[in-house]
Amino acid sequence: MDAAGLAAWFCAACATCSGASATNRGHVVTILSRSHGDRNVYPSAGVLFVHVLEREYFKGEFPPYPKAGDASNDPITFNTNLKGYPDRPGWLRYIQRSSHSDGVLYGSPTAEHVGKPTVIEITAYNRRTFETARHNLVINIMSTEEFPLPYQAEFYIKNMNVEEMLASEVLGDFLGAVKNVWQPERLNAINITSALDRGGRVPLPINDMKEGVYVMVGADVQFSSCLREVETPQNQLRCSQEMEPLISCDKKFRAQFHIDWCKISLVDITKVVPVYRERLVPGTGVLPDVGEYNPPSEMLRSRDYFTDFLVTLAVPSAVALVLFTILGYSMCCRREGVEKRNMQTPDIQLVHHSSIQKSTKELRGMSKNREISWPLSTLPVFHPVSGEVVPPLHPDNYETTSMPLMQTQTNLQNQVQIPQQQPSGQWYS
Repeated sequence: MDAAGLAAWFCAACATCSGASATNRGHVVTILSRSHGDRNVYPSAGVLFVHVLEREYFKGEFPPYPKAGDASNDPITFNTNLKGYPDRPGWLRYIQRSSHSDGVLYGSPTAEHVGKPTVIEITAYNRRTFETARHNLVINIMSTEEFPLPYQAEFYIKNMNVEEMLASEVLGDFLGAVKNVWQPERLNAINITSALDRGGRVPLPINDMKEGVYVMVGADVQFSSCLREVETPQNQLRCSQEMEPLISCDKKFRAQFHIDWCKISLVDITKVVPVYRERLVPGTGVLPDVGEYNPPSEMLRSRDYFTDFLVTLAVPSAVALVLFTILGYSMCCRREGVEKRNMQTPDIQLVHHSSIQKSTKELRGMSKNREISWPLSTLPVFHPVSGEVVPPLHPDNYETTSMPLMQTQTNLQNQVQIPQQQPSGQWYS
């Protein structure tokens, strides 16, 4: 995020944290603060909290860039964690796209964190000089009667990234569109979550695709009829068929925000039944004194494993031996043989079988002795290696019609014509 975008954050912010949080009715309630060392901020429970880690501020603690005028090119990354722990609290998230953009801490604290100061350690790493600078951010979460608002709606915006949506001017435009549709007296952003944190897939780096972002807003009046249109049976059917539902107020968002109306969530927290769980009271960690430890007696009876051996090994082995004996007797001792088979076969059947075998062998031998030239149609026109034209097998004056079709067929010239008798009784030669 460039410096101009960051400057717009603070110019368009409705509440700036400089020791206390300010809340205005009918406007976006967002807490922004500049990055300074050992600062105290006072966000409210149920309100979106945004804290910008500016690279320009931390550059003063590192040696200047060797080239004049290129100080903005110093690569700086940030690491944020709860003091004394390796990670941040569960409600606080951090994002920084590259080492040349500012980092952003954002999240929505709940009533459970009220009155508990949260110290966040911010460590800046200069990737050019490998030097570090550390500051502390003390977050004091305040409780207010106005928050959280009872009616909450969560929108999924497909054409935005989380750092773009965190910008005050973009978030203000979105809440302005929601206010025109909802018409509440009080409206504020409750939380912003990247779609990647909800199990979404990383978008392809083509056509400037975005990862998507979930934005939860709260209001003090019932949901409008436009927001309720997504609950109609027709739109529910279209959503089940992966079709875009028909929402009358979608045109008020479409110019800047592409909303997936099938993923909108409407929650009335006044009708949500709270679930109470009994909290376990931790003990002191010291075992109670119940006397001396009495180990088991050494005079224990040894266990007999012979029965287990018979059941697991001897019985299956005996069954396998019996089956092997039956199989061996069937295959080796019950064979009839060729002689026994011939003795049980009638003689006439054996003679027929023998004559068939002899005839088959004789026909196969005769077929091997054939010496018939190949037909001209099967000969190649060109030689496969040299490419020369292959001469015909017979001369041009050879009469192919006189070639016998079978070895036993004689020449037509040697055949004798038999005169046929006509019905009139005359002979014709």
